[in-house]
Amino acid sequence: MYKLMIVDDEPQILEGMKRILDWKQYGFGRIDTCESTQEAISKIIDLMPDVAIFDVCIGKNLGYEAICRLNELQIPTKYVIMSGYSEFKYAQEAIRCGVKDYLLKPVERTKLQQVIEKIIVEDLGGTIGNISSERLNKDPVLDVSYDSLSKLVNRILLMIKTEHAQNITLKSVAERFQMNSTYLGQLFLKETEMKFSEYLMAYRMLLAQERIQSTDEKISYIALSVGYNNLNYFYTHFQSYFGKSPSDLRGKG
Repeated sequence: MYKLMIVDDEPQILEGMKRILDWKQYGFGRIDTCESTQEAISKIIDLMPDVAIFDVCIGKNLGYEAICRLNELQIPTKYVIMSGYSEFKYAQEAIRCGVKDYLLKPVERTKLQQVIEKIIVEDLGGTIGNISSERLNKDPVLDVSYDSLSKLVNRILLMIKTEHAQNITLKSVAERFQMNSTYLGQLFLKETEMKFSEYLMAYRMLLAQERIQSTDEKISYIALSVGYNNLNYFYTHFQSYFGKSPSDLRGKG
């Protein structure tokens, strides 16, 4: 049985995260919670949980700093960070600490489910029905294994995954790496055979497709959630990418 640790300074968030998934179904026999990084470090050293989910800001402390400390102690726990929209400045630091994923609050059940399944299959050697490690390890846009991509490109992909709802650009990513944007774009294109802007659009389209087919949310809300403030612009991209409108995809028009 797996062990899970959830770290957040808001009790209601802790309770919500304990109920968001049927953890027992995934083999988690023990769930512990902490409301401070100091308590979390102590408990994780003692309990050695398989997975720990940290809020990025816990009181005056930062979740990724606790993760970095635990990494120094060579604790084998796999970490996930959750964060609010306004805290993307912390994403790069979390990535440097080797977190498995970076989820937006309020955490979506399906997104968390995908992350946990990926960790179970790839890192814990478990199985989830017919889910294979090979499928989980493939990028949905490029259809290639993450292992076949460089560390730099993987970090860029994780940034896109994290910040697709924001105004993320090649220039903003390059600034974080302190690199020339033209050079970074060339590296990305050479390795992925896609321009940064093309990949970003494709990733947003796949997310929109998933939400359109699995929810009854308004198209305008879905467009905004994947990074399109201009609904007409979203419709144009969607029609171009899928050859049909969002309503056609949903089967209502």
